Amino acid sequence: MSTGFTAVRDGRVLRVTITNPRRKNAIDYDTLVALGDTFLAAADDTALRVILLTGAGTDFCTGADLSAAESEQARGITAEQTMDAANRLVRSIVDAPVPVVARIRGAAAGIGVALALAADLTYADDEAYLLLAFINIGLMPDGGAAAMVAAAAGRAVAAELALLGQRWPATEAARRGVLTATLPADALDERVEAVLARLSTGPRRALELTKRALNQATLPALDPALAAEKEGQTELLASPDYLEGVTAMLGKRKAVFG
Repeated sequence: MSTGFTAVRDGRVLRVTITNPRRKNAIDYDTLVALGDTFLAAADDTALRVILLTGAGTDFCTGADLSAAESEQARGITAEQTMDAANRLVRSIVDAPVPVVARIRGAAAGIGVALALAADLTYADDEAYLLLAFINIGLMPDGGAAAMVAAAAGRAVAAELALLGQRWPATEAARRGVLTATLPADALDERVEAVLARLSTGPRRALELTKRALNQATLPALDPALAAEKEGQTELLASPDYLEGVTAMLGKRKAVFG
């Protein structure tokens, strides 16, 4: 079974790259599960100091790969299983015992937003953007994205991103404290590599305990949010509004919700 990412060990750095550029790095169920396995395995690697998460090509991750939905349904994969796999992946990034650094180019959309914000340090080029477009097809954000935006920048900012379903420039997200920093495209790699080099020589136990304390202080609502999203999204995926939203999107027209 092939999955849409690579994980390459580079000294004390694990470089994880989503590799579905033809679909702008959209991810399917199998990739969600295998990515979660990869981050969970990091807990047992005592020589590891930092994980890089990025996307191949011009985008970070544009969310769920809808082109895989039919084959996944034929295999008996349910909406609840997909939500569980997504929540497990986000939780595995947050709980990884070493810092996770996300490098964002182009679009971070849908679950891609959650993956970007689950990282401890998130750097983006200044042309990148975040997009929680769920509301546009009758769904709600998932992967804890709204909770993580709210933790970083407050309820009003999270509501703007989640309820309006519009692109949010990475420069604005960084200004509001949701991203660590934005940089010109030609300077992004240099900054990220400098951060990786610094963290790769750090004391593992101190990194782990510092990360744990930061998460306990800032993300106490993450697990309740993941549970509420699973319940709500499962309901919405069976709704007439979702059917209308997807049909309208595929037909390149404006959705008319009930």
